[in-house]
Amino acid sequence: MPDQLIFAMEVTVNGLLNGVMYALVALGFVLIFKASGIFNYAQGVMALFAAMTLVGIQDGRVPFGHLINEIFGTDIHYFGWEVPAILAILLTVVVMIAFAWFVQRFIFRYLVGQEPIILFMATIGLAYFLEGVSDLMWGSEIRNLDVGLPQGINDAIDRATFDIFGYGFFIDNLDIAAAIIAAILVAGLIAYSQYTKNGRAMRAVADDHQAALSVGISLNYVWILVWSLAGIVALVAGIMWGAKSGVQFSLSLIALKALPVLMLGGFTSIPGAIVGGLIIGVGEALFEFSIGPLIGGATENWFAYVLALVFLVFRPQGLFGEKIIERV
Repeated sequence: MPDQLIFAMEVTVNGLLNGVMYALVALGFVLIFKASGIFNYAQGVMALFAAMTLVGIQDGRVPFGHLINEIFGTDIHYFGWEVPAILAILLTVVVMIAFAWFVQRFIFRYLVGQEPIILFMATIGLAYFLEGVSDLMWGSEIRNLDVGLPQGINDAIDRATFDIFGYGFFIDNLDIAAAIIAAILVAGLIAYSQYTKNGRAMRAVADDHQAALSVGISLNYVWILVWSLAGIVALVAGIMWGAKSGVQFSLSLIALKALPVLMLGGFTSIPGAIVGGLIIGVGEALFEFSIGPLIGGATENWFAYVLALVFLVFRPQGLFGEKIIERV
């Protein structure tokens, strides 16, 4: 088998695994948009905030330590203990649920019925506010995130592919773990939305707010639930991306990579987020492999957006989105 073909197979597999990482971020967008019609620009910053909170809790860092020291002239940065990864994750989940309550209680409950552009602008303001709070709360240093996920090249796949092709595939254990966790997360979200009372309430609110209200469903409760789920998804995405590239403020930019995923998969489909992520991941990897060397490389920065733009021309609602027909 030609070496270029074998290498292309490895690039494809790695592209699929990268696509899963993109899809993890897109899931948060889908959850909030599906239930409330809000395009949450702050989803990427939520992933950053969740990852920084997790690392801060693990290290026993004092929240707002820099601010406290400036005001009171102290020099306190750490409590002096370290928190196990599982407990730190659970505490971070509690923080994200509290954040969901705060968002609904102090922001979006006052914007019910407003135009979508106003809600979108509110999420932009929320993103910058949350980024500033993250800086004040935990500092801006780059930190390593270690929650026990496997790292490094998978030796078993390397040996197996070498025996078959005479060339070992370099597949990162973290990418494999991300794919497994994403599959479990998507299955859990679909099961939750289909077979639980809260899940049915979420779907009812997504279909028609007024009809949901008429049968006694609380919009405030459902939206807090949805933002909580989006916060948990952001935590999962933050863990994966933070473990891969470190917890740093550029982590908030991963939301931009989720936009083409949403355009392909549809803004209201959980399976669409996964499929869109896989298409983007494989597409940009193979395009860089085959065309990149001919045009100077670095095509990963723009290929996904061009693909999404072309796709929108033929199917604006995405692969799994619902076609909207309005009377005029």
